[in-house]
Amino acid sequence: MQPVPFPPDALLGSGIPRHARQLHTLAHGEVVCAVTISNSTRHVYTGGKGCVKVWDVGQPGTKTAVAQLDCLNRDNYIRSCKLLPDGRSLIVGGEASTLSIWDLAAPTPRIKAELTSSAPACYALAISPDAKVCFSCCSDGNIVVWDLQNQTMVRQFQGHTDGASCIDISNYGTKLWTGGLDNTVRCWDLREGRQLQQHDFSSQIFSLGHCPTGEWLAVGMESSNVEILHVSKPDKYQLHLHESCVLSLKFAACGRCLRGLGAA
Repeated sequence: MQPVPFPPDALLGSGIPRHARQLHTLAHGEVVCAVTISNSTRHVYTGGKGCVKVWDVGQPGTKTAVAQLDCLNRDNYIRSCKLLPDGRSLIVGGEASTLSIWDLAAPTPRIKAELTSSAPACYALAISPDAKVCFSCCSDGNIVVWDLQNQTMVRQFQGHTDGASCIDISNYGTKLWTGGLDNTVRCWDLREGRQLQQHDFSSQIFSLGHCPTGEWLAVGMESSNVEILHVSKPDKYQLHLHESCVLSLKFAACGRCLRGLGAA
């Protein structure tokens, strides 16, 4: 079934943000491939070449990072970084076979554990709602499931025939959605450890987001399109608001609006 254009009036509904106001500019100094924000919204973590920089945006006029976490070789990019809900640990993945887990509660942030897979790179990370499990999307197409307490590999989901590029978890933590450079989006049952669905597209998948209040999935593509599909019905819509590839998608917690980020 071909997607239909998104209804124009859907972009004008009540409660949909119309504008954004810039609060800060953080001079990381080079390309930034990963960003995460603490629950308190005080600290921002930006990942670029070789390192993650930590910013205290609670201080007016912040111009320099308060810490730098040297995670990878200088020429290798950080691709994803995720905070655990308590804000005391940061998991970092990128152009290396090893994920690093940083202790942010120490007097000086330090690596407290490393998780190593057979893949040469990690493209995306997700944390389970109970913060017990980490999922890493690997350049070999596998999705590795890690036990964070024991720091061991639990299982691998295998199906993508090219790199697994993006990931999201259903609101109840029972299903995992992954997008790949093989032009597919796949849904995995986390309890049974098997693939439930596969959706095929005409372009590489760079981002996706699952709606926290419904059965909708937004998919961002290299082609610059965003497709929004119902996961249990054939309904499918298409948005074209970006001029280049869509690198990030995120639904608001209320499920009523969607934020997208495209390449400049």
